[in-house]
Amino acid sequence: MQRPEEIRNSIMLLNEVYFWTDTIKDWKHLLKQDKYKQTIINSWKNLKERNLVNIYGFVIMPNHLHVIWEMLLKNGKEMPYASFNKFTGADIINDLKENHQSVLSYFKVDEKERQYRVWQRDPLAILMDYKNKLEQKLHYLHYNPLHERWNLAERPELYYWSSARFYETGIDDFGFLTHYSQRFG
Repeated sequence: MQRPEEIRNSIMLLNEVYFWTDTIKDWKHLLKQDKYKQTIINSWKNLKERNLVNIYGFVIMPNHLHVIWEMLLKNGKEMPYASFNKFTGADIINDLKENHQSVLSYFKVDEKERQYRVWQRDPLAILMDYKNKLEQKLHYLHYNPLHERWNLAERPELYYWSSARFYETGIDDFGFLTHYSQRFG
């Protein structure tokens, strides 16, 4: 039997902090290309500049991402995470149509509302209701690139597509990070 905190949940409420995992459809390694990682960064930066989210930590891996964030306000009628998935998905699909036709078929779906899907359905959202729980998830996501499966860096702060350097040096290379101590004290 699953414990309540292990039940897969993709719903996030405003003004709560979540550890969120979003995965590329069929675990394809679409995010190996830096231009798609930059699309993700640009989307988060836009949401932060519009005061819709706070982002406390993240890592972008070849086929998934983890982010610790808080939804502050809706983006019109939708939650910012939905806007994030729509924007990044559409941007990536447009690039695939223009530059990588042979890859596009991997993302074709038979759905009423869309022809293509970049992100798998039902991303994982885990409520970060305790500081030590957030710190554990932050450690997990910062060390994800070092896992033997990936070997993307020798130390967390050396992997560019992560908030690890921010926590190690205080330098925010992305312009949208908030230290979790500002929320959890």
